[in-house]
Amino acid sequence: MPIESSIDSLRAAERRLQTAQLNSDVDALSQLLDDSLLFTGPDGSIYTKDDDLQAHANGVQIVTKLEEEDLRLRVSGQLGVTWFLGTVEATVAGQPVQARMRYTRTWLHDDAATWRVIAAHATIVP
Repeated sequence: MPIESSIDSLRAAERRLQTAQLNSDVDALSQLLDDSLLFTGPDGSIYTKDDDLQAHANGVQIVTKLEEEDLRLRVSGQLGVTWFLGTVEATVAGQPVQARMRYTRTWLHDDAATWRVIAAHATIVP
């Protein structure tokens, strides 16, 4: 796949992920997150795909706003990386959260022509 179309397809996958988060769409999230996913949260805790899916399915995490300020992408072979910067508003375990966040996600492009997140990290940006 030419690099331009790889970047376009990765951008589309990132945007699908954001939409799935906003809608707590567990089916879409399940398709976009690799089974081996490990996510480092802003507090340094490590979460799995199942942790993320359960948080959305059970209403423990409800994202109400994702406002993108910047999105950078890089593709090298079957790997892609996205750097999202933006404002996130959510309710986590019943507590309102609003923060400017940076998410770095590593994606793997598989034989089925699908991008899946294999690793991610989030940090709060002042």
